[in-house]
Amino acid sequence: MATDNVVKTAENTADIINPQLFNDPIGYFQSNQQFIFDFCTNIIYALAILIIGWLVARVVSSVSLKVLNRSKVEATVAKFISNIFKYAILAFVVTAALGRLGIQTASFVAIIGAASFAIGMSLQGSLANFASGVLLLIFRPIKVGETVEAAGKTGTIEEITIFTTTMLTPDNKVIIVPNSAVGSGTIVNYSRMGKRRVDFSFGIAYGSDIAKAKAALTEMFNNDSRIIKEDGITVVVSELAASSINITCRVWVKGADYWNVYFDNIEQAVSALNNAGINIPFNTVTVVNG
Repeated sequence: MATDNVVKTAENTADIINPQLFNDPIGYFQSNQQFIFDFCTNIIYALAILIIGWLVARVVSSVSLKVLNRSKVEATVAKFISNIFKYAILAFVVTAALGRLGIQTASFVAIIGAASFAIGMSLQGSLANFASGVLLLIFRPIKVGETVEAAGKTGTIEEITIFTTTMLTPDNKVIIVPNSAVGSGTIVNYSRMGKRRVDFSFGIAYGSDIAKAKAALTEMFNNDSRIIKEDGITVVVSELAASSINITCRVWVKGADYWNVYFDNIEQAVSALNNAGINIPFNTVTVVNG
């Protein structure tokens, strides 16, 4: 079928450049009026398809870009997606125009498809990173400046590109993680909600006044202006351990204050309990001589 079409196209082309065109142009046009009319009509239709298709591609690309920008999609990704729409439409339009001229595009499309498959197989790792990067930038489970745990690493997001995510650890190490590792695993975002709960556990000796210990710790937390009092302060006995009564405390703070509040109140708790006359136990070992 394809061979017949090629032969037919070649014959049509031969008809156009027939020597009669130069020797007897009037006679040539008179004897081939229908063919010339059809050929010119097809050219006009093909040009119309290209022009209209190009306009449609521009409109679709522009509209999709505006919609993505209104959805607050990353500018790079928004431009990339709008270009995909544009070139996909243009590829369809060019194929339709060539088909209108009688040029067979089935073999051409098959070759392009096979080449795309081969390239995709050889670059599947990079394509996985690319796809994950696009999804990360569109759905934004993580943002620049947020502290997260992803791909087994914890740090602050410095940059998100199409292929990799850059994180900065608390000890100032730069970690570059492939986006496929970030997107395929569990992401813990410590910054998204704006505030975090700080948990403490303090041990007091058996025989100590529990009510006095709880009051001392509650006062300590109330005196810390960084703690969000509206969310409540929890101070409860959580465990009767082997050598201590454990008191669990929970307070809410802004995400940026988490570690400062934690370390400061660990230190202040020692003074608060000592001032209240509460003993802080330590592990003892009993040695029995045989």
